[in-house]
Amino acid sequence: MTRKNIPGTSPFEPIIGFSRAVRIDNHVHVSGTGPVDSDDSGVSEQTRRCLYLINIALKDAGSSMEHVYRTRMYLTHAEDWEIVGRAHGQFFGHIRPAATMVVVAALLNPKWRIEIEADALIPE
Repeated sequence: MTRKNIPGTSPFEPIIGFSRAVRIDNHVHVSGTGPVDSDDSGVSEQTRRCLYLINIALKDAGSSMEHVYRTRMYLTHAEDWEIVGRAHGQFFGHIRPAATMVVVAALLNPKWRIEIEADALIPE
């Protein structure tokens, strides 16, 4: 088994002790990714920011968005589901990974309305 930790830009990584992503062999697991630096944006922009940061982590790990097979979306407002879903669909409409969307009471930063996790393969 080969493991590689992929760092990101979250100020919480050294405090909490996590990596933006972890690559194990040809699997990449991207941590819950909040809209860092888009705190004051609307939920559509926050969702795009999360997916942008996930895309960077995947590239750093040797994968890409087209190889994502699972996403998990955590929303703080149920009424955001359609806006979040449409932004997710812009990135994954043709890929159509298995996806979960759940509503949670709060996220680490109270301005965040969305956080997203992703799992991907690295093609052999």
